[in-house]
Formats: sequence, structure tokens, C-alpha cells
Amino acid sequence: MKLSEKIQILRKKKNYSQEELAAICNVSRQSISKWEADIALPETEKLIVLSNLFQITVDVLLKDELSINGTREVNICGNNAIRKERAKLYEGALIKESIDDENLLDYIRVHKIELWNTGGVPKYWTVIFFTSDAPNFPELASRALIANHQKGGNWFIDFKCNNTKYIVFKNKILKYTIGNQEEKAIVCHECRMQGISDKEMNWSE
Repeated sequence: MKLSEKIQILRKKKNYSQEELAAICNVSRQSISKWEADIALPETEKLIVLSNLFQITVDVLLKDELSINGTREVNICGNNAIRKERAKLYEGALIKESIDDENLLDYIRVHKIELWNTGGVPKYWTVIFFTSDAPNFPELASRALIANHQKGGNWFIDFKCNNTKYIVFKNKILKYTIGNQEEKAIVCHECRMQGISDKEMNWSE
């Protein structure tokens, strides 16, 4: 069975429309249509999103000889389980040194880890690229963040969910609709009030 067929079957099994799946994957509906028509292939990061969403390995998605018929929906399997209700999928990058409660890591799925040379102290940051389907992930992240000048200052995490961008500080959650410059300007103003420079606000969308 081809990848195109698997995507279509799994989407319909979850009762997602092409528009809904497109929003989760942060692509256009036309992209989903091309995937399912075998005209185009999802990028690697989108394959990972599909793998997490459908609770199926990337190998099973990609290899024609591997069937999805044996897959079953898992309603409860640790903190990363996709519940029966449609979970939001948050995606972004987290600097491990920015949190003082590592329990937050129980709520994320790690896709890549990088070491960034800071040129200061500490010499390196551990950067975790993640997704999370925990419905209250912004609140969990907000509680875990550090706001202490002796531990690097007022840290924040930026991540997105569908078309919403989140900028989260200790006990403060800011968000705006991607593409809405008025909402973004308000969030940037709040960030400046938190002591964040304009250079630090050059986050990806």
C-alpha cells in the first residue's frame, strides 16, 4: 500500500477533513490533496507530525510492503497519548536550561537535540525540538520555566499550534494568530515589558 493511500485511510479513520489535517500539519489543503493523490510527498518534519498524530511509525508510513491494517487506536499510553478528543499538536524548540522542572519533558515527544554554543556561560545550551499533544501544554510550560537572574534571567519558550503562535514566560502565556500583525505587535510589546529585546523576538512562524 502506498503512502498516499495510507494517509487517506488514516485521515478518514480519525474523521479529519483535508482542511483539518492541513491545519494540524501547517500546510495548505492542496498539499494534503497532492499527498493523497500521490502527486507530492510530505517533507520529513510533516511525516513526523503524521506519525505522531496517527500513532504509527514513519517506517510503516513510507514502506509499501508494510500494512497499516494491524494498527489500533491507543487511548491511554502515558502522557503523550492521543486521546479520543482531537488533541492539539504543539511544536517548537525548548532550551533545556530554561526550565527548573524536568517533569515537563514527560509531556513532549523529542524529534531532535542540538547543542548551541552560546559564547558565554554556560558554554552550551541543549536545544530540544519537540511536539506535544498535551491539551494544557502552554500552562505546563509556563509553570516549568525559570524567571531568576541567577539562572539566566526571564526565560521564555516559543512554539506554535496550527495557526497560533505562543510565547510563554514563567506564569504568563502570550499568543497571537500567525499573520495578524496587530495581535503580534501587542505580544511583542508585552515581551519588551518582560525585558526581552527585539533581537530575541526574531522567532520563526
